[in-house]
Amino acid sequence: MIPAFAYLYPWTKALHIISLIAWMAGMLYLPRLFVYHCEVASGSQASELFKVMERRLYKLIMTPAMLSTVAFGIILALTPGLVDWHEGWFYVKIVAVLGLGGVHGAMNKWRRNFLNDQNMKPQKFFRIANEVPTVLMLVAVIMVVVQPF
Repeated sequence: MIPAFAYLYPWTKALHIISLIAWMAGMLYLPRLFVYHCEVASGSQASELFKVMERRLYKLIMTPAMLSTVAFGIILALTPGLVDWHEGWFYVKIVAVLGLGGVHGAMNKWRRNFLNDQNMKPQKFFRIANEVPTVLMLVAVIMVVVQPF
């Protein structure tokens, strides 16, 4: 535990939430772009535009937001008095965050497949994939706010 983090707690919490909102916005929008990208022909002007949009969203918004979410989360976890390490809610939240990180990585793989005109997944896959971050985010938020166990 680092005592100075207690002094910075309100700012750290605010920046953690802001980062999470930005990350989740990208995590919810990128699969929607993939759905639309499935509708256009490879090599078309629209496909090339989607590639630019997907790259910018992933690299300029989602990844920095993920990194700052994790960094501020670690600072919060190290803030004295915030986490009782014997309660289970924190570990469930960590699993949900790791799941979000895994989905983030999967989205990069799918983005690269589109970039190389090698996507083989149908729209329905991306429509379903669009729901996964929502479920994981709900679990993480409920664990932190409600702390059910």
